[in-house]
Parts: sequence; structure tokens; C-alpha cells
Amino acid sequence: MKHTQGARPMKDSSTRQAWRIGLVAALLPMALGSAAQGGLKWQGTATPSPAIAQAAPSGIPAATPPLDVRNFEAIAQQLVAGGRIPGLAVAIVQNGRVLSARGYGVTDARNGEPVDAHTVFRLASLSKSFAGTVTGMLVNDGVLRWDSRLTDYVPSFRLSSPDAAQQVTVADLLSHRTGLTHNAYDRDLEGNADFHALTMKMATAPMTCAPGECYAYQNVAFSLVGDVVFAATGQFYSEEVARRIFKPLGMHDASYGLEGIEASARWAKPHVRGGGGWVPLMPKPNYYRVAPAAGVNASISDMAQYLIAQTGHRPDVLPAPLLATLHAPLIATPGELRGAAWRRTRLSSAGYALGWRVFDYAGHDLVFHGGAVQGYRGAMALLPDRDLGIAILWNSESALPSGLLPTIIDSALGLAGGQWLDEEVVAPEPTMYANQPATPAGVDASAASASPE
Repeated sequence: MKHTQGARPMKDSSTRQAWRIGLVAALLPMALGSAAQGGLKWQGTATPSPAIAQAAPSGIPAATPPLDVRNFEAIAQQLVAGGRIPGLAVAIVQNGRVLSARGYGVTDARNGEPVDAHTVFRLASLSKSFAGTVTGMLVNDGVLRWDSRLTDYVPSFRLSSPDAAQQVTVADLLSHRTGLTHNAYDRDLEGNADFHALTMKMATAPMTCAPGECYAYQNVAFSLVGDVVFAATGQFYSEEVARRIFKPLGMHDASYGLEGIEASARWAKPHVRGGGGWVPLMPKPNYYRVAPAAGVNASISDMAQYLIAQTGHRPDVLPAPLLATLHAPLIATPGELRGAAWRRTRLSSAGYALGWRVFDYAGHDLVFHGGAVQGYRGAMALLPDRDLGIAILWNSESALPSGLLPTIIDSALGLAGGQWLDEEVVAPEPTMYANQPATPAGVDASAASASPE
């Protein structure tokens, strides 16, 4: 994967993103028709200079000065100070090295057990990148193709439009291009509906476009890739991820499902607001039923190793051409430019790749995903031209830690003028977060889904 170096003018970003998505669309049939990876190099300009091409022949930029992480560790500590949030874990990797992987706060607001680097959190939709990655490994092996038809592996799959089901490819599943409406059947999933029963209901679900032609975020449909993996390999999806990703990367705390997190030596309980403070709950099984979309549990130590691999430093597990394919945007997602202040200020274009989002962040490519499910939230990002990876996990529905990720990115890029964290986070006398006006959002499962922020 080639990476551009230095900031690029904001005025060129829309043109670059349109070119990049257009190029991918043009090249995808050739790339998808081959069992081998290649061709979809993630580049920032249409004609990279010889200097750039020579600077990173292996797809990894020359080593950059490492971040001073002490300030970010101090901010993380301040986030949990005074009970603002129960617990938090942060990993920062750069140049293939772990700069910081630490826990802060407690696993349970009622017993005070500290969060450490091996405390397990529920990853929610951060799980989607694992689905894209393990599928890509199977494509690399020639077991699957990106343009393999879903119905070749799940013959019973149907959509309401004639012949639409036969058009859905593996790449369509992983980039949310099935043609279904946004978050189809998530409410039913939150009501404890069976996953396969919901996939059968898609035969009568409304559609917004033909498969491959438009974007609409999914959890249920996305997770059909697990059925594809099982049909192609004879191995259960979770076992294949454990064998191909967890074990070789040394993700020793990682697991799938409710049983997996409850069997962990130490795990963070989910928390919602109530009674003037944080109330711990037992995790709900709902979104664990869609394992590819939202089933992974992992510690911040695990995530540090995963980030090192995703930034290109474990080619024995994830070769550079595969990463280039996984991180290449396939469809525009302009809705991602709204929301949090850092998105409105820093992002000029957005797209979805294969289990990852891809942003133009102040002229720099940023590979990202966020996730939320009742009582847990998280975000992770890769900044290719600084060879940087960041993961942040927390066990509450507070939005307070969300600003830490863009704060770290701004520092890495030397950007000024952004204030993404509440001033109280760095105040000398922290205020109890539980004493702030409570909001009812997220108190029950219907208010939070396993989807990005």
C-alpha cells in the first residue's frame, strides 16, 4: 500500500475521493475476478511522484518520529477521574511498535476492579473489519473471490426484486451495497429475533437500489458473510477468525460471543446512566447473534497487535496487497461528514471499503471504524502516512471519550485549532460525570445499536 506524505490542499479532496472511488469501480471487476490480491493500491493522487513511489516500496512509509503519548495517557486518566466514565482502554501503535496500551478506570462501577491492558471489552461494529480481513485471507488463498455470488453459498437467500439476490457478491456484503434499506431488521434483532429467520424475511424487505449500486449500513445482511465462510471452508466463522487472525497475531484475550466475554479472566461490564450515576449491566446477547457484524471481544493488548498488522507490519499474516484491497473505498458515504464536531471540521470526503470506513481527514487518508452496543463504545483508526494506529474502547454509553481519537490524530498531523474534548476533561478539579444532567439515551437496547457513531 502506497501512502502519500504531508498535508494536501482541502480544495482537492473531493476530486481525489471521486477519482479514487471511480478508479476502484473501474478496477474492481479485474481485481475481483482474480483469486490473488493486487491492483487496488490506495493512493492519494492520480499520479504519485517517483519520490513517493521510491520512499515506500513495501507499502509502509519511512519511520516517522514517534508520538509523545504521555499527554494522551494523562487525558485518558482524566476521562475516568471522578467517575466521569467507568472504564477506558487506549492503544497507540506507530512504526510497528506499541507506544501505549493501557487501561484506566474500573471494570464495574460497583466493585472498583481496575481496567488493565488485558481487560476484555465488547467491540461491537469494530468487528466488521475482522470479517473483511478473514474474507480477504480466503480470497488470497483462492478459496473465495470478491465477486463470488452469495447465492452460490447460501442458495436460500432471496430479495424482493426479481433476480436481485443472484447479483449480491461477497464484496457487496462487506461494503453494505446489498440494496436493502439502512439497518434492515436491526430492531427485530434487538427484540431477540433469530438471525436466520431475519435473513429469510429479506425476501419481502423493501429495496432502495439494485445490489452494488448504493450504500446502506447493515448488521444482519452483513453477517451473511459468516455463512459464506462456513460454506467455503467447513469451519464455523468464529473458529476461522480465531485460527487466521487471533492466534497468529497473539490476540490471546480475544473471543467471540456472550460466552466468550463471560469466560474471560477479566472483562469490563457495560454501563448505562441511572440513579445519578453509572449502573453496570450484564451484556445482552442480541448483537452477538450477528458475529461478523458485532461479535468480537478483545482487550486493548489484542487491539494493539491487530493495529500493528493492519498498518502493514505483519506481512506474514496480512500481506500489503491484501491490506491495500481491504482499505480501498468502494462506495461514497457522504452522511459520515455530519455528526461530531471533528467530522464536520476535519472530514471532506468519506467512503466505505471492506469492513472499514475511509475518510479524507484534513487532506490525509484515514481508515476508521466506530461501534456502539448497549453499554459499550469504541473507535479505531489507521493513519497511513504517519504509520499510526489508534484504538479506544470504553464500557459506557458516554460520548465523552470520542474526542480523544481526533485529538491524537491532530497531534500526529500537526494540526491546530481543534477542541474535540470537553474542557472539563483537562480541568484541575474534575467534576463527577454522574452529577451532570442525565440523558435517557441508551438506557435500553433500542436506543443503541451495533453501528458506528
